[in-house]
Parts: sequence; C-alpha cells; structure tokens
Amino acid sequence: MPKRQKSLKQGLQGQVRIIGGDWSGRKLPVPEAEGLRPTSDRVKETLFNWLQFDLPASRCLDVFAGSGALAMESLSRGAARVLLLEKEPRVAKHLRESLMVLAESRAEVLNADSLAYLNQPASEQFDLVFLDPPFTQGLLEPACQLLQENGWLAPGAKIYLEIEKQAPALQVPNGWQQLKQKEAGEVRFSLYQGYADK
Repeated sequence: MPKRQKSLKQGLQGQVRIIGGDWSGRKLPVPEAEGLRPTSDRVKETLFNWLQFDLPASRCLDVFAGSGALAMESLSRGAARVLLLEKEPRVAKHLRESLMVLAESRAEVLNADSLAYLNQPASEQFDLVFLDPPFTQGLLEPACQLLQENGWLAPGAKIYLEIEKQAPALQVPNGWQQLKQKEAGEVRFSLYQGYADK
C-alpha cells in the first residue's frame, strides 16, 4: 500500500451514518482529530424529528463542523444550502472529499476559525444553525453572541446547542426562546428560536 493511502486509512477513527432522507443508511468515514466527537445516532434522531418541518429548502450553518454529521443529515433531508466551518485543515479537507463522494453541490466547507469568522458582519443569514463545539473549551456562549450581534440569523431562526451534561446553564442572547431540551449519555442538547419575525 502506498504510504499516503496508509496514512489516510490510519487517520480515520470510524464512521457516521446518515439516518434519514435521500441518503438514509449511507455511512461516511470520520477523521481522527482532537476534540472531534460525532453526534450520536440517538441524539440526531431526536434533533431531526424536532426539525423535520424546518429543513426543506432551509439555509443551514454548521459552526463547528467536525465530522459533518449534522450538515450531511441536513442535506439528506432537503436543506437548500449548508455552510460548514472547520478550523482543522485536515478535517476540512476530509469534509470536502465526503461532499465530492456524494456529488453534492449545495454545501460549502470553509477552513476557518469559527469565532473569528462569526466576528464580522454577516455575509448571509441562516434559518438553522448547529453549534456542537469541542467540549470544555468555552466556545458555545461566544458563538451564540456573535451569531446574534453580527446578523447571521434569519428572522425566527432555530439554533441547536450541544454541550456536556455537567456544564453550567448557558447564557444565551436576550430574546432567544428555548423550544426543546433533552439529555442523552454525557450530553445535554437544546433547540432555541432566535428573534421572531417583526
């Protein structure tokens, strides 16, 4: 086996499975990277049941894309556009390769520091935002504030938050309404709605 192929194979830690939509049952490899923690099938099933009527034709932002599990699931279920932000170059490259395998043109991967990217005036607005950062790094609350302050949220946007179960209560922007919250294993996950239409 050529050295490059061997190193790529050794750098994979598992797979994510798409559980619904056009690609239901499809499995995609996941690269090995520090802090990368794919959302479990159990949590995904609950989340996408919550979002089943919101996904078709929606514009989605996956702020800490990682494995791409939430972005790929959204595309499978009819999202119109998905932007994936991923700081680690090797992981971003892997996400692009997965999209090529799926022959998917509705998604874009940016190799960028998520907080730095959100800390600028919004270039577009999103109907659904996924915030599932590496645990214990204090990234979730700043990301919420930057989404709100810089205009990244479409009116009435829904925002998914995933955090470690033992973490203290989150401080979200004023005006956000919690719609759902559950716990599974070591995670606590919630769905919020941003400012409603005026």
